[in-house]
Amino acid sequence: MRIAIVTGASSGMGREAVFQIGDRFPGIDEVWIVARRERRLRELEGPAASEDGQKRRWPGACIPARVRVFPADVTDPAGRETIRSALRETKPEVKLLVNAAGFGVTGRVGSQPEETECGMVRLNCEALCAVTAMVLPYMGANSRILQFASAAAFLPQPDFAIYAASKAFVLSYSRALGAELKDRGICVTAVCPGPVKTEFFDTALGNRPLPFYKRLVMADPKRVVTKALKDSMAGRPVSVYGITMKLFAAAAKLLPHGLILALMRRFGG
Repeated sequence: MRIAIVTGASSGMGREAVFQIGDRFPGIDEVWIVARRERRLRELEGPAASEDGQKRRWPGACIPARVRVFPADVTDPAGRETIRSALRETKPEVKLLVNAAGFGVTGRVGSQPEETECGMVRLNCEALCAVTAMVLPYMGANSRILQFASAAAFLPQPDFAIYAASKAFVLSYSRALGAELKDRGICVTAVCPGPVKTEFFDTALGNRPLPFYKRLVMADPKRVVTKALKDSMAGRPVSVYGITMKLFAAAAKLLPHGLILALMRRFGG
């Protein structure tokens, strides 16, 4: 059995990835969707399930017949064990792993509870590594891993320091992992979008307004995921959506970080 696994599937780009997988990977028999919010996952399960094994159509996407729900917190070893046990039992061929689970909270270091600040590292870094290592033994040639990072990975960000640092980890880890897995024919793509119209900012900002420059470059999640899948199919190690974010990535390499940080703070409100 060929499967795809998507973490963070209850919302945002993880949910959008579930919608698009059937269009681009018609050979996948089952999509395993993972997130804490079971009700949101069940909303995806219903339209996709089919007793006669036939495909059903979602708006804008053709989804494989079977969706398997894992209401699990991937930061919790017990939650990850439910996925590990299912892998051991079914021994599937994992053709696609999408690690889209993650969150960020703005504010100066120490302004949030310790659990919140450390939780960003546990979910964005530790859980991503744990899920990847768990799934790798079931992946073979022509399989793909999409690790959702962020354009924040390109540059330290005051008032978003832990989140940006966690995504810099994801980018570095993904590029190194891709080099390690090249001989096995497994492609690893770090997805580094700028601001995306998802529920992310409901948590990230709290009651703070979205900075002006981020409002200008806000992207559609469907387009971000479409490009990410295309870049993965093309074997690209990094996927950056939009000319603005590509320029930002280039500037982060060429310009002094102090200058960029000063400009970001100047136009941040």
